[in-house]
Amino acid sequence: MTECTTDPRTMERSDIQARDVSNAHRAPRYGRLVSWVIVLLLAFNFLWLVAMNPNFEWGVVAKWFTETSVLNGLKVTLGLTLVSMILGVILGLLLAIARMSDNRLLSWLSGLYIWFFRGTPLLVQLIFWYNMSTLFPKVTLSVPFTSVVLGSWNTNDLITPLTAAIAGLALNEAAYMAEIIRAGLLSVDSGQIETTQAFGMSRARALRRVIIPQAMRAIVPPTGNQLISMIKATSLVSVIAMGDLLYSVQAVYNRTFEIIPMLMVAVIWYLIITSILNVGQSAIERYYARGTRRNGVVKRRVASSDGQPEPMVNLQTRKEDV
Repeated sequence: MTECTTDPRTMERSDIQARDVSNAHRAPRYGRLVSWVIVLLLAFNFLWLVAMNPNFEWGVVAKWFTETSVLNGLKVTLGLTLVSMILGVILGLLLAIARMSDNRLLSWLSGLYIWFFRGTPLLVQLIFWYNMSTLFPKVTLSVPFTSVVLGSWNTNDLITPLTAAIAGLALNEAAYMAEIIRAGLLSVDSGQIETTQAFGMSRARALRRVIIPQAMRAIVPPTGNQLISMIKATSLVSVIAMGDLLYSVQAVYNRTFEIIPMLMVAVIWYLIITSILNVGQSAIERYYARGTRRNGVVKRRVASSDGQPEPMVNLQTRKEDV
């Protein structure tokens, strides 16, 4: 009779090899595949219904899509967005710095500005700017508490539809950008500020060279959202007779009564602009995120001294290891 003996080390090795999942394949997820197919079919069906619906009058859309009046309105929309956004960012930066200042007066004034312009609708602000002449028929520059007048101008000559639109959009945007920039500055580690002070850097230079570049990673995404919102907010200036994109298509369908196709012209142009801005935002985010890498978990098999495989271990990747 032969005695059957089993080496414990052989059993342990075979058990480890049986549990080795390094070459295992993930089981197919049929539920996810089915959901993708259903969503794609529904999307295709929706696009087919829209494309085949004669009420959209796609021929009229194609006719007016590149019409001169529409393109001129598009230029006004892009120009308003660019100028208002630049002014809003500059003023918002100053407001954010004042809000974080140790000077209580500056901090209070900045907070009051942000409270007012964020608490009132943009449309109301635009209408107030456009009708400023009803409150102040003349704009006078004089020496305070004296009768010496340095200059006087008619308000209607200063506050045109263009200046009213820029003032309303830029001042409103500055209130939101101030909070975005302040949040980005607060996201920077306080040790960075202490380091700049230890090197004897002035506050302005520290902001310009150290703090703001690091804060950009937190500032860029919400700023991109604000820029896209600004593109759409420019449509409000049509109520003050500013010839933007929406005003241009409204002027057309008021003559031709082709309301739906002309609105589709504006919708498509807005979608094209926002899509381009999304691509630009992603590129800027990658630019400011360069040199940073999230800590990842690397799965690696480690062999023991006697050549036997050990269980899977997690190794944290570090920047200095890359």
